[in-house]
Amino acid sequence: MLKRCSCLVYTAIKQKSRRTGLACLSQTKHHLKIYTKTGDKGKSSTFTGERRPKDDAVFHSLGATDELSSAIGLAAEFVRDSNVSLIDQLEQIQCILQDVGSNIATPHSSAREAHLKKTVFSDAYVSQIEKWIDKMTEELPPLTNFILPSGGKAASCLHLSRSICRRAERWVAPLARDKEIDDEVLKFINRLSDYLFTAARYAAMKENREERIYHRIDKSKDS
Repeated sequence: MLKRCSCLVYTAIKQKSRRTGLACLSQTKHHLKIYTKTGDKGKSSTFTGERRPKDDAVFHSLGATDELSSAIGLAAEFVRDSNVSLIDQLEQIQCILQDVGSNIATPHSSAREAHLKKTVFSDAYVSQIEKWIDKMTEELPPLTNFILPSGGKAASCLHLSRSICRRAERWVAPLARDKEIDDEVLKFINRLSDYLFTAARYAAMKENREERIYHRIDKSKDS
């Protein structure tokens, strides 16, 4: 099993309260505040301290992976209700996505060696997720048709997570191409979409729910 998330994003927040994909926290004498007002002019800071516009590819990527984690969290609640044995895997994936965020928030072009050491992304994550995919696939019936997102609430939410994952991949790909992030991050996001597709089918099977199959609409029958 993979170790629980190192939550490097949280470490980044603690260090100078910089934004790394999560809401920033600012220390006051009596309590923590969720707002800092440092982003009110449309810019935010990476872990390296660089200020970039909020529509920069780095923040698009952070937003997409954050949205992905939220979607997986919703899917996990439906999975929990259905008693499908995926909860532990989904929670680990959410933690790994925090480490993805740490790496994205540390553009190599402005990072020092100390930054890179703290946010390096492990290749063990890709290997682990492939093992999970293979294990589920052994139990699934062969895929002989295109299927529609369906198969119950848990499965449908996992399909939704998969589509969000693909969007996150489209934002992350240019950063990998420009050598701004570790190559393993893009590999993980790519493999994660395969995992979510397989997990959706697995959830549908375990709940004995039907997967809807694509068929061409016969327009000649239209009135």
